Amino acid sequence: MKYSIIVPVFNRPDEVDELLESLTRQTCRDFEVVIVEDGSQVRCEDVVSKYADRLDVHYFEKSNSGPGQSRNYGAERSRGEYLIVLDSDVVLPEGYLAEVDKELSANPCEAFGGPDRAHESFTPVQKAINYSMTSFFTTGGIRGGKKKLDKFYPRSFNMGIKRDLYQQLNGFSNMRFGEDIDFSIRIFKSGARCRLFPEAWVWHKRRTDFRKFFRQVHNSGIARINLYKKYPESLKLVHLLPTVFTLGVAFLALLFLMGVALWGYGEWLDAHGLRPTDNMHQGVGFVFCVLALLPILLYCLIIFIDSSIKNRSLWVGILSIPASFIQLMGYGSGFLRAWWLRCICGRNEELQAFKKNFYK
Repeated sequence: MKYSIIVPVFNRPDEVDELLESLTRQTCRDFEVVIVEDGSQVRCEDVVSKYADRLDVHYFEKSNSGPGQSRNYGAERSRGEYLIVLDSDVVLPEGYLAEVDKELSANPCEAFGGPDRAHESFTPVQKAINYSMTSFFTTGGIRGGKKKLDKFYPRSFNMGIKRDLYQQLNGFSNMRFGEDIDFSIRIFKSGARCRLFPEAWVWHKRRTDFRKFFRQVHNSGIARINLYKKYPESLKLVHLLPTVFTLGVAFLALLFLMGVALWGYGEWLDAHGLRPTDNMHQGVGFVFCVLALLPILLYCLIIFIDSSIKNRSLWVGILSIPASFIQLMGYGSGFLRAWWLRCICGRNEELQAFKKNFYK
C-alpha cells in the first residue's frame, strides 16, 4: 500500500464525515485511512463505520494526549509507504492524491506538504480567516502560497512523509503547540528532501469565529519562542514581522491618543481665551492623528482590496481586516509574552496560554 492517511480527531464527528466523504471520491485509490479518536466525549465511531464498505478505514480510540502523539499512535498502526497527515477540518478535492502521486513520480522526495484554500460553502468569517492565514500581506506566504518570505515548512493540516523517515525521526514530539513545525525542522536537519506540492491543496475550515482564531494564533506565537529555545537557528526575520506589526500598531495608537490630547488641550486653551497658542496645539494634535491613522488605513485598504478580489466578495474583504489584525497581533502578543517569560525572565519550561486548544 502506498499511502496511509492519518487523522487525529477530538469531538468533531461532523468534520470527519465530510473528510471521509471527500476521500471516497479520490481518483487515486491506493490508500488506507486511520482515524485516531483522541479522548473525545463526542465520538465519531458511528460516522467512520458508515464508510467501511467504501474505504479501507480503521478506527482507534485512546486517551487524550494532543494531536502530535495521536498521529504517532496512528502511524504505528498504519501500513503505507507514505504517511499523509491531515487535520479533521479539511476536505479534499477529488484529484488530491492523484496530484501527490504525480509529484512523487516526477520528482521523488522524502517529505512534502501542500497549501490550503477556502471552499465556496465556507462562511464569510471562515473565508476571511483563511485569507489572513495565507495572504502574502499577513503571513508572508509561508503557509504554502507561491509568494513567500521563507522556505516552505509542511504543516500538519496537509503534510506527507515517507514511513522510514518518520520512524527515523521518531515522529512528532510531545510539544502541545508547534509540534508540526518542530517536526518540519527535524526533517530539514536530517538532510531529507522536502518540497511544496502547490496543486496538492485542501479546503481547510480553520476556526469558526474570531475569538477561537485569536486563541489559536496567540498559542502559535508562544510556540515560536518554544521552538527558538530548542532550535535557535530556526528563528527567521519573517517570524518577527507580526511582533513588529504589533508594536507598530501600539505605537500608532499611542501617537493617536497624544494627538487627541493635544487637540483637546488646544480646545481648552481656546475656551479660556488663550488663542495665541491655540492653533499650535491643535495643529500638532491634528498632525499626530493623521500620522497615526494613515499607515493603518493604508494597510486596511490593501487587505480589503486584495481579499475582495481573491474572494470575489466585498463583505469578506471587510471581514478580512479584523481577521488580519487578529492574525498578526494575536501571534505577535503571544511571541512577546513568551519572549519575556522565557528569554528575559529565564523560565525553562515550555509555555502554553490556552491549554485546551490542542486542535486548531
